Amino acid sequence: MIETPPGWTNDGEALVKVFDLKNFDGAISFVNAVAQAANRLDHHPDIALSWNEVTIRTWSHDVGAITDRDVALARAIDAL
Repeated sequence: MIETPPGWTNDGEALVKVFDLKNFDGAISFVNAVAQAANRLDHHPDIALSWNEVTIRTWSHDVGAITDRDVALARAIDAL
């Protein structure tokens, strides 16, 4: 069984976390940092952006499940 990192939820299909940023500029900066981390790991999440909130959903599309790659990406995002 895959470990759900602290602060993330497992909705049965993906690991999900909502990040509350200070404002739109903070949210955009965070999304750009997530994109860089995703590119380094070659594993790309779904990203939803609103004014000060960013929702990340990650799962391994090729196997249709949450894998160690998703946990690694979640940890990398948390380290930002």
